[in-house]
Amino acid sequence: RRLACGDVEGRLEAIFGRVRAIQAKSGRFDMLLCVGNFFGSTSEAEWAEYRTGAKKAPIPTFVLGANNQDTLSYFPDVSGCELAENITYLGRRGVYSGCSGLQIAYLSGTEAQQQPAPAHSFSAKDVAELKASLLSTPNFRGVDILLTSPWPRDVGTFANSAGEIDTKKCGSTLVSDLAASLKPRYHFAALEKAYYERLPYRNHMVLQETPQHVTRFIALADVGNTSKKKYLYAFSIVPMSSMDPAELVKQPQDVTENPYRKLRKEAPKSKAPHSAEEEPACQFFFDLNKHQGKKRPSEGKERGDSQPKQAKKPPQPTGPCWFCLASPEVEKHLVVSIGTHCYLALAKGGLSPDHVLILPIGHYQSVVDLSSEVLEEVTKYKAALKEFFRSKGKRYVLFERNYRSQHLQLQVIPVPLDLCTSEDIKEAFIAQAQEQQIELLEIPEHSDIAQVAQPGTPYFYVELDTGEKLFHRIRGRFPLQFGREVLASEALLAQPQRADWRQCAA
Repeated sequence: RRLACGDVEGRLEAIFGRVRAIQAKSGRFDMLLCVGNFFGSTSEAEWAEYRTGAKKAPIPTFVLGANNQDTLSYFPDVSGCELAENITYLGRRGVYSGCSGLQIAYLSGTEAQQQPAPAHSFSAKDVAELKASLLSTPNFRGVDILLTSPWPRDVGTFANSAGEIDTKKCGSTLVSDLAASLKPRYHFAALEKAYYERLPYRNHMVLQETPQHVTRFIALADVGNTSKKKYLYAFSIVPMSSMDPAELVKQPQDVTENPYRKLRKEAPKSKAPHSAEEEPACQFFFDLNKHQGKKRPSEGKERGDSQPKQAKKPPQPTGPCWFCLASPEVEKHLVVSIGTHCYLALAKGGLSPDHVLILPIGHYQSVVDLSSEVLEEVTKYKAALKEFFRSKGKRYVLFERNYRSQHLQLQVIPVPLDLCTSEDIKEAFIAQAQEQQIELLEIPEHSDIAQVAQPGTPYFYVELDTGEKLFHRIRGRFPLQFGREVLASEALLAQPQRADWRQCAA
């Protein structure tokens, strides 16, 4: 059982009093890990009582070094030393290994803005040497805990909002690089006077690398802050070396992509050769970084609001979800391509061998619920599929049923160009809708689905590769296989026996 705290800034009585109260209520903790500024400009009076032994810290306390010139004098030995009874300075950089096998990597100071680096700063060389000391260890999987004072730059990418803190401008890129390489299970930081517990992120590429443990980043506020932001964090951790491997790599439901993925991509990679049977020219996935199709304006621009939109955290499934990529229920053998926010999979029991689904990696119920980043990638996948199917002499039909389903599935079905026109497909949907007393309306080509349906509204939606769109707001019962029934009908694919996917999934 461990405690971690943010900037103490010399408020020793405040932090140690809080620790005593917690231990009196919840039992003993093994250590206190302090990140950020342990000393402040007015620390001397309180510190003298601990330094001389008049007072004693109630728990073994481990601190990082100075972040500014003013507090350098409190740290007499750069390699680390005992500052007072029960209070230890870890050192400039290194790894602390407890008797239990727990590994704690640490880096003191702030990122140097000049060379040579001041005594209270770290440089790229410090980070490289710390990484080398660990990465050279046989079978290195990561460290249990990483302690830094600055936040890692871009830690909020793919994640929940960090409030007022702009994670694209705040923090250190060197710390990001260190976290990406050391793969800590917990990473604590401070200095920004803010509390931020990021959603856990994965340390492997899904379906491309062996599953690894997740990382939890937690930034802590300053001790005794008047805003009552959280500055002390209690957690339990079993050393990685003692854990069952299967238990270690379990992925929580709210896990996100790695925020430092760009750093990982920039690392040199060897390209795997194509097998003799593979046809590179026939792959589905075009470059998703190309600006294909029309980019949806951000929410702020549409509303004339200059405030940047915060990334929206996907809601969590209420039970097992067959389509969340991190879920054990997902049928990974059907996955074709994985992007940053979405993935492409073959349909189980498809209407044709190249019937595919576009699905968000996170748990979103419908297109209306998607964040702008996810929607942008959906648009790129649609453009790539349109181009691919056209190259094969086909056009696609896309439909979504936001009714009695908990995870968005965009069904994409190719139809041979010589079989029917887009007008034939539209007429087939409208005719069958009229037969079943379903009001299927055509909506303007360049309109957004979010303009006609609010989040949580049940609906059925069809999009042709011409850009034409049909929409039905579901107010009562709705036939679950309606989209498949129309496409499988004699008027189109002429395979009525494939209207129900369950009859085709064997």
